[in-house]
Amino acid sequence: MLVELRLENYAVIDNAAVEFAPGLNLLTGETGAGKSILIDALALLLGNKVSTDVIRSGAEKAVVSAVFEFADGMQSQNSLAAIAKTLEHNGLDGCGDSSLIIRREIAGSSRGRVFVNNQPATVAVLRQLAPHLAIIHAQSESIFSFDAAARLNLLDVFAAIDLAPVAAAFESWQEVRSRIADLEQDEQDRLRLVDLWQFQKREIEEAKLQPGEDQKLEAEKRVLANAEKIYNAAMHAFDLLYEGDASVSSSLRAAQKQVEELARYEPQFQEALAALENARISVEDVGTTVRDYAGGIQASPEHLSEVEDRLALLDRLKRKYGPTLDEVIGFGVEVSRKLSEIEHKDEILGQLRAGLASTATEYSRVARSVSRHRREAAGKLEKLVEAEINDLGMKSNFRIEITTSEEEGKWSAAGIDQVVYMIATNPGEPMRPLEHIASGGELSRVMLALKVSIEAGESNVARTLSAASQGANGGRSVQGRVSQSKKLGALTPAQRTMVFDEIDSGIGGRAAEAVGKKLKALARSNQVVCITHLPQIATFADHHYVIEKKERNGRTRTTIRAITGDERTEEIARMLSGAKLTETSRRHAEQMIRANA
Repeated sequence: MLVELRLENYAVIDNAAVEFAPGLNLLTGETGAGKSILIDALALLLGNKVSTDVIRSGAEKAVVSAVFEFADGMQSQNSLAAIAKTLEHNGLDGCGDSSLIIRREIAGSSRGRVFVNNQPATVAVLRQLAPHLAIIHAQSESIFSFDAAARLNLLDVFAAIDLAPVAAAFESWQEVRSRIADLEQDEQDRLRLVDLWQFQKREIEEAKLQPGEDQKLEAEKRVLANAEKIYNAAMHAFDLLYEGDASVSSSLRAAQKQVEELARYEPQFQEALAALENARISVEDVGTTVRDYAGGIQASPEHLSEVEDRLALLDRLKRKYGPTLDEVIGFGVEVSRKLSEIEHKDEILGQLRAGLASTATEYSRVARSVSRHRREAAGKLEKLVEAEINDLGMKSNFRIEITTSEEEGKWSAAGIDQVVYMIATNPGEPMRPLEHIASGGELSRVMLALKVSIEAGESNVARTLSAASQGANGGRSVQGRVSQSKKLGALTPAQRTMVFDEIDSGIGGRAAEAVGKKLKALARSNQVVCITHLPQIATFADHHYVIEKKERNGRTRTTIRAITGDERTEEIARMLSGAKLTETSRRHAEQMIRANA
């Protein structure tokens, strides 16, 4: 969930911070006040391309930052786990306190910089994090890339499809196919590789490597190379601790005699006497240890040379086959396996081909099952979406086309289907792919209808599973489906951030009120941020922000602030009647706010 968005020297904003909250966050303001600036800034934090034109005139750089927090729900925890994995993969620290801070600096004279949790990062990292942070539906584009994978994922979420079996079957099939391809390489390439593998195997085997050997030899080399220094240091320590006339042991014995005399007259020194005895024993133990160690040191130039030669051999092997000795040993094992496969090529190929047929059959089985489930769900989803779209002031026809191909070249971890969402936004028009809709407002409303329909589907799954889990079998019969639904975040509120920019374009009246209701419904399980020009929608806000542009000291500045109470009534009244407020518009605003609270 987006909890704060901060802008510095960005466009006409010199310094502004907005604190967002759960539920429906609505932003209003005069045309040209800069409402879309916030959406554009958030898009930059999700990896969108940047132009230096956004730097405020007179400033050296613009800075945009945001704080995202993750709730206790399953969806949030899944997102947090995915984000942690992404950060780890890119060498960044995770989100220890369940929050993520992103900052992007846009400089005019040099390359901009990106920071994630105050660590230097790249724009590529932002793009990897974006799907887990926010979805933006803007007027001119959809940051939520409506590509083939996204279209398929929406349908799978609605249908509560678990793709894990398909992905596992695909991976098994791919692995067997890859091994067959390796064995069926061109004969000349194969023979050349055999010669190379045999040389590598022989070189590693002749070295007779032992795990951890290099570390032991390094320690031994340090001792041998400094044998005289180490011997002298050990013997000098022994002399000071135990052997010398003024040794610590001798001094402690002398002190003991004096304290024994004190203890004869004052019992309180008995403890001190015991402490001295323990100290003397410890000192003498250390002295004995260093003496024995010195006795074992043998300054042998010949042995040192042998150790250095062995380490040189190990270093050469590590440079060729792996940075660590364990990896060199593992490389030798892998080469031996490949040679064994080549030696028994025909036999192994027969086994692999049988395995390929088996894995292909299993993949086809699970992929067809998923495909049937998708087609059933598509029929239900298209009816829901079409009804929702038409509630939003559009007379549209909506269809979901699924193309299934069982050609092996088109198999994937997501199955054998391609999904296209088709729509005719006006009567008599031909059906076209949803992503080709020209109007940003239409696209935003269709995406809203899709999201509301999918949320309804998730809620139905949650209710069904909840009822089943309380049945006579204690929920055991639906355990798999419960687990699957949790994976989708259906059983707990999913505080995802969804942003709609001017979703009300081209509508009004009852359609606008319908949009407001749907945004409100969507905000029950998601954080929704929406820019609107319509008072009918603004009155549904859980949190209302006004964006204002003012001139001060000859400079134009845009400010953003939360409004409540009378200020909110005044803003709704302005949206109803324009710049000139009337008592009638104020009363109408109050009535609308009360009705839609």
